[in-house]
Amino acid sequence: MEFYSFDEPYLQRLRNHDFETEQHFVAYFSQLILIKLRSRLYSSSAIDDIRQETFVRVLKAVRAEGGVRNPQGLGGFVNSVCNNVLQEFYRSSARTESADEFLPEQADRTINLEGELVTKQTRERVSQVLARLPEKDRRLLKAMFIEETDKDQICREFGVDRDYLRVLLHRAKQSFRTAYGQAAPGRTHVEY
Repeated sequence: MEFYSFDEPYLQRLRNHDFETEQHFVAYFSQLILIKLRSRLYSSSAIDDIRQETFVRVLKAVRAEGGVRNPQGLGGFVNSVCNNVLQEFYRSSARTESADEFLPEQADRTINLEGELVTKQTRERVSQVLARLPEKDRRLLKAMFIEETDKDQICREFGVDRDYLRVLLHRAKQSFRTAYGQAAPGRTHVEY
């Protein structure tokens, strides 16, 4: 993963709703948040909800007067907000778990336009990057992360064992990271 060095002009562009900067911000932190949440949650809808709520809260804080003042601390702030949202999710799940057994499922009637925009932009970006990858890498990443296919089935499809699947997956993720980094808008400085 290529690390981005955040500065005051970047933070100001976020405050001013600059589309390319928002796209870069969401794409950059989506990858990190997904890594964190996949190790803690199994439900892809819960992961998506927490990720979206994290972005909504962070962007709200960035745009609030006296909100985020230190651009170098943006990564830590996003991580802290994600931790808080995750803890709220755990508490709410524990509280409503027994009560939910007796209630019919209600349709969510709220519209989260900012969350929808973030999700759409991320999907478009991921699709564009996947399209540039070699076919084998693209098929493997789609099966593993988009279709969430069972690993044993993927092994059969690719004619490999679990150990070699890890090698193929590592290579495919490296290809994706490289292609994703090359497509990042507004990237001016990279640290290793």
